[in-house]
Amino acid sequence: MRDALALAGDLDLDLVEISPSANPPVCKIMDYKKFLYEQKKKQKEIKSKSAKVVVKEIRLGPNTDDHDFDFKLKHAIKFLTDGAKVKVDVFFKGRSIIYKDKGEYILLRFAQELEEYGKVERLPKLEGKRMIMIVAPKK
Repeated sequence: MRDALALAGDLDLDLVEISPSANPPVCKIMDYKKFLYEQKKKQKEIKSKSAKVVVKEIRLGPNTDDHDFDFKLKHAIKFLTDGAKVKVDVFFKGRSIIYKDKGEYILLRFAQELEEYGKVERLPKLEGKRMIMIVAPKK
């Protein structure tokens, strides 16, 4: 152990204990700061290669007309083909909350129209004044 420390000191490097539980303990002579730097660099590279999930949001109303529905549908198709998830929500203003069934109908119709471009990740669910559904792109 002392010989290894002396050797590391002569070479201006660090003595790093790799496996302390082994008998005798396993050590390695290396530049520890450089080792940490390279490890950090590898982690950064792995992080940059991971896919970033983009969520686009489309808002509808419980009484959305066919033309508006088709317009929003085209946008959703574009988002899904670009690889982004689409969060579709129906916003109920004031007393329109009594039309919950209309909102759910619109969302299910939206999901049915998007069937060939994406799959429903989360079915319509009412959260406060909004009914939300999430559609993920098909691979």
